[in-house]
Amino acid sequence: MPLISQSSFKRPKWLFNGHLETIYPALFRQVFVPNSVRERIETLDGDFLDLDWYRTDSSRLVIVSHGLEGNSSRPYMLGMVNSFRQVGFDVLAWNYRGCGEELNRQPIFYHSGATYDLEKVVRHAEKDYEEIFLVGFSLGGNLTLKFLGEIRSSLPKIKKGVAISVPLDLGKSCEKISSGENIIYSKRFLKTLIEKVEKKATYFPKEFDLQKLKKLKTLRDFDDVFTGPLHGFADADEYYQVNSSLQFLDKIEVPALVLNAQNDPFLSNTCFPEKLAKKLDLVHFEFPKHGGHVGFTSASKEKSYYSEARAVEFITHDL
Repeated sequence: MPLISQSSFKRPKWLFNGHLETIYPALFRQVFVPNSVRERIETLDGDFLDLDWYRTDSSRLVIVSHGLEGNSSRPYMLGMVNSFRQVGFDVLAWNYRGCGEELNRQPIFYHSGATYDLEKVVRHAEKDYEEIFLVGFSLGGNLTLKFLGEIRSSLPKIKKGVAISVPLDLGKSCEKISSGENIIYSKRFLKTLIEKVEKKATYFPKEFDLQKLKKLKTLRDFDDVFTGPLHGFADADEYYQVNSSLQFLDKIEVPALVLNAQNDPFLSNTCFPEKLAKKLDLVHFEFPKHGGHVGFTSASKEKSYYSEARAVEFITHDL
């Protein structure tokens, strides 16, 4: 059944709510991986993407996409890198525009539906591999699912996808993260996004009116003033409507897994589409009661994080 009614995930007793499950691994988890090989590739519009390669001489590649204001070296990214390296896959962790160590060249940044950059990464890598698998966290999960729904069968080397802590409904999830006690996350993201706008304005003063920064109180405000218009959308509402991966799920033609915790402080109720799940044959949904946002710390110290073990299990099944 595509809707997995019973999840085996068990959290540690001391991480007793979704906020602790979200914050602890983000602040305190340490992951050690072998040195990556950094590669920079050029985009068609004169920009660049920085890729971190972890090679094991495999014919199978996993491409991992990070979350909002993340990068390729975040602990959750490196944990996933390690998990797939240990079972013999090559892994590619990439940085969105403006998320690496250097500010990107064009006025645009990245956004939740910028599948053109993910496609660039896939097409750059596919010549060296027989099979490719996609894993995405949060914003990267939305990007992954939207991409899988768009490409249909045009990239036959892509075999499966996994999306973890994914805001399937961007608009409703933005409301969730910007309300009540969750606003602490929204303010943290808003701070770093504003810092990027201030840097960009020194190179592109016409595209970035710094006076508008004074009016920004929420992530929706930022998307309404900057993200939407900068990337060709009228406002935040159109940006959310066009790019929410919820509407692409029934178009996906390869097996995919959506792993969303019910106590995720970032996700709205619409990110748990149980009725839709029962209608789809290829997209599998697992909604554990616990896990937080990009958390899933295992109760057992001997085990890897549940999200990593689950991604490996799903991708390697029947291979």
